[in-house]
Amino acid sequence: MLPFESLLKTLQTGSGFWNPLIWIVAIIVALLVVLIIRGFGKKDYKKGTTQTQAFLSGNPEYDKENMHIKGSNVYWGFSEIMRWIIQLLKKMHNGNVSDYVLWFVIIIAILFLSIIIPAGAI
Repeated sequence: MLPFESLLKTLQTGSGFWNPLIWIVAIIVALLVVLIIRGFGKKDYKKGTTQTQAFLSGNPEYDKENMHIKGSNVYWGFSEIMRWIIQLLKKMHNGNVSDYVLWFVIIIAILFLSIIIPAGAI
């Protein structure tokens, strides 16, 4: 018996079977189908020409810096609506990590108590 023969046996399970040979054949057939479909592709494609440029609906492509969409533009509507709370949070922001940890501990304690007290554990 060859060392790899035990790997090619069919594995019977309660809901079906698994055979590595069937999977190998299925993968080879799938690769052949992919190569056949790829063979029908256009032969006039050339790398490094205008064919490789992004399609921008007929608009010219500018420098990468000018084409980049900034995060402030993406979230403009959200930040415009929430401006009052953002301004409030900016006033509270002081850059001291221990303050943030304190707020985190306080909020976690409030959440913990709001779960424990209604459960009647205290």
